[in-house]
Amino acid sequence: MNGKMKIWVPVSFGQLALLIAFVMAAPLVRAQAPSRLLGTITAIGSNTLTVKTDAGAAHQVEVPSSAAVKRIAPGEKDLSKADTIQFSDLAVGDRALVKLDPNVRAGTELALQIVAVKQADLALKQQKDREDWQRRGVGGLVKNVDAGSGVIVLSSGAGATAKTITVHTTKGTLFKRYAPASVRFDQALPAPIDAIHPGDQLRARGTKNADGTEITAEEVVSGSFRNISGTIASLDAASSTLVVKDLATKKPVTIHITADAQMRRLPDRMAQMLAARLKGDSGSNGTTPPQYDAASGSPQRAGAGQWSGGQGGSGRWGGQGGGQTGGNGHWGDQGNDSGQGSSSPGSDPQQMLNHAPAIQLADLKKGEAVMLVSTDGAAEVTAITLLAGVEPLLEAPDASKNLLSNWSMNSGGAEAATE
Repeated sequence: MNGKMKIWVPVSFGQLALLIAFVMAAPLVRAQAPSRLLGTITAIGSNTLTVKTDAGAAHQVEVPSSAAVKRIAPGEKDLSKADTIQFSDLAVGDRALVKLDPNVRAGTELALQIVAVKQADLALKQQKDREDWQRRGVGGLVKNVDAGSGVIVLSSGAGATAKTITVHTTKGTLFKRYAPASVRFDQALPAPIDAIHPGDQLRARGTKNADGTEITAEEVVSGSFRNISGTIASLDAASSTLVVKDLATKKPVTIHITADAQMRRLPDRMAQMLAARLKGDSGSNGTTPPQYDAASGSPQRAGAGQWSGGQGGSGRWGGQGGGQTGGNGHWGDQGNDSGQGSSSPGSDPQQMLNHAPAIQLADLKKGEAVMLVSTDGAAEVTAITLLAGVEPLLEAPDASKNLLSNWSMNSGGAEAATE
């Protein structure tokens, strides 16, 4: 005896198993800590910076003098081409990839390396990419997919401007797909052609033929979205939501309205003429229906054939898109691929929508009808495009659905292809 008494505490098998599980789980908990952060710099201190990730979480990171700080051109993936800069060269608004030290105490985030993209450089690249997608892009709803041959057939436009587009893909084509509940291009993930299904929205960029009915795609972005038509049951400005009773399912759907949502209201005359346009009605005297003058907000009589308007305009009526990237740029309107036909916004239903007045959530009222394209979901969705003043359009539901879906993809409801 050494004068010391050993005290044994009885441990049940259940307690022992719990203890072993805790010990085994400890390394896993540590391993789950993020090894890097990707987002936008929102604040800079003397030796810290705050990065807001694309998921919306803010992280304050300590930056020691030993941390490597580099700047790289937007889209460049080879770090050997990055320039070494000083911590003081970073600015709020820059995009940053921060590699974290895994060996610091829990609750502390210490930077080993920062690779940044200058905000102004990123904005310039985004603008160039938007223009390139306008000039060399096509969009529409997927009709069918032949994964074996790499051919995807789209329907684009509505009414007399509707056309079929054949998308040819190759082994070098980059395929991406929108993440669930997201319409941000920077969150789109690589996905095979097999992930594309009829009814999806799709945007392709590449080399087009003269009339824009065929394209050899360098890049394809697709996603599954939902069309909803119904009446507003309630609105909540504080949470930026509204509840719509879906006419198709007869069930309420909660619609989240973000800053990226494109919202417009059709004036009465525009809605009536657009409905007639979609249904293919002719005027009461047997002539074509009048065009809508977006500038004056009134109908405009057109000569024979102008109602159909050929293939649309040269694209000058198209929206310019805009907004954030890393982010949230929008598709510009495609306009005419061939540059022929009337350029009047009254000759193309989708361009008519582009000229409808923009609205905010506060402009909507309980009981009014809306049509929207949203992220996919059953009870809760996020609006991509929303259109009010649509009562006449609900008389032609199928044509209206195609109209809104194509407008969503081509005129501001989907994200621009920028990173």
